[in-house]
Amino acid sequence: MLKSILASTAVLAFLALPLRLQGQQAAGHGEEVTITGQVIDMNCFTTKGASGAGHKECAEACAKAGVPLAILSGGMIYMPVSSNPGDPQNSKLINFAEGKVKVTGTHRIVNGLHTIEIKTVTAAT
Repeated sequence: MLKSILASTAVLAFLALPLRLQGQQAAGHGEEVTITGQVIDMNCFTTKGASGAGHKECAEACAKAGVPLAILSGGMIYMPVSSNPGDPQNSKLINFAEGKVKVTGTHRIVNGLHTIEIKTVTAAT
């Protein structure tokens, strides 16, 4: 009886493994993309809906304090990331805070989060 219970438990644990790993999508290589969007400060945008030219000074202050900047494009928020440890990304975007940018880089989706590893960023019209 004990052997039967242990065998059943082992089989169930083995079958449940794919369910546990479902939410842990690997980053992968991603795809090269070019996106155009607005640089936003994640704190004020997600908590207060603040964005646009009237929010530029606040966004710059938040970015200098360590609040991450991101790119809002087509209803999606893209978080800038780096494959190099300890490589902050705000410096690439702070001059464009609350402005429109054209960004090329590697896009990945990890657990529902859109990221972009920035290669180039320029002002967009």
